[in-house]
Amino acid sequence: MKHLKIGTRGSPLARVQASMVAAALQAQGDGTTTELVIIKTTGDHVLDRPLSEIGGKGLFTKEIEEALFDGRIDLAVHSLKDVATVLPDGLELAAVLPREDPRDALIAGSARRLADLPNGAVVGSASLRRRAQLLAARPDLQVVNLRGSVDTRLGKVAKGELHATLLAMAGLKRLGKPEAASAPIDTAELLPAVAQGAIAIEIRSDDFPTRELVAALDDRPTATAVTAERSFLRALDGSCQTPIAAFARFDGEDLRFDGLLATPDGDRLWRAKRLGAPSDAARLGADAGAEIRADAGSLAWL
Repeated sequence: MKHLKIGTRGSPLARVQASMVAAALQAQGDGTTTELVIIKTTGDHVLDRPLSEIGGKGLFTKEIEEALFDGRIDLAVHSLKDVATVLPDGLELAAVLPREDPRDALIAGSARRLADLPNGAVVGSASLRRRAQLLAARPDLQVVNLRGSVDTRLGKVAKGELHATLLAMAGLKRLGKPEAASAPIDTAELLPAVAQGAIAIEIRSDDFPTRELVAALDDRPTATAVTAERSFLRALDGSCQTPIAAFARFDGEDLRFDGLLATPDGDRLWRAKRLGAPSDAARLGADAGAEIRADAGSLAWL
């Protein structure tokens, strides 16, 4: 029997995801108890600037990882798309939960497709990945910075302050608000963020009892897919300052991978595709990343 302190951000979505992990641990029936420890991160404090200007996605994990190191929490629950591909020494990802819908959602009132947005429509998004792909498809759009909670972003569209915004379908579904989406956007039209829809559990590498408790929560198909995606991101030294997208999924017994790199203005896109054995997930992603880097690596912004 063990009592586990679960570290999480304080946003409604982060709390839901941490509660999912807590419920799964308690459902194992071994007497494990849990409590959530809310940790405010730097990324939660600064909302008026894009993440690319204030240090990237690590700003959503730094303080939580510090709490792991000093023993204030036993495990951390993250949206895996916020987790760096190289973890601090002494920490590791011990489990990845089954992936939710990986697609982006269009929030645009009566519009059901990007093509339905009026000419010059104002779209709110802080994601360089979304911005680049939007502008590649619709150069007429005005993409403006928009951060904040899901409700804040939905409210901007509802009040008519923006024509549209984009959110992750996974987050809307976990918050019980899938109907807020005008429509999901097919991954063939807008490739998602690396590991979008996946939840990861991070622990101290030397905490063997906690590793054993969370191991049963690990979903191998999801872990395999995100391994390819994160390997692609690592090969490109990706950060929030680089528009990178990737999506891996099972196609029969094979793993199918699509990766994308773009200039921030969406003027140029580089794509790479791979199909191979799931056991080669890391190599598939790395190889696709190396292909794109060979084509685009001379650009100063990469």
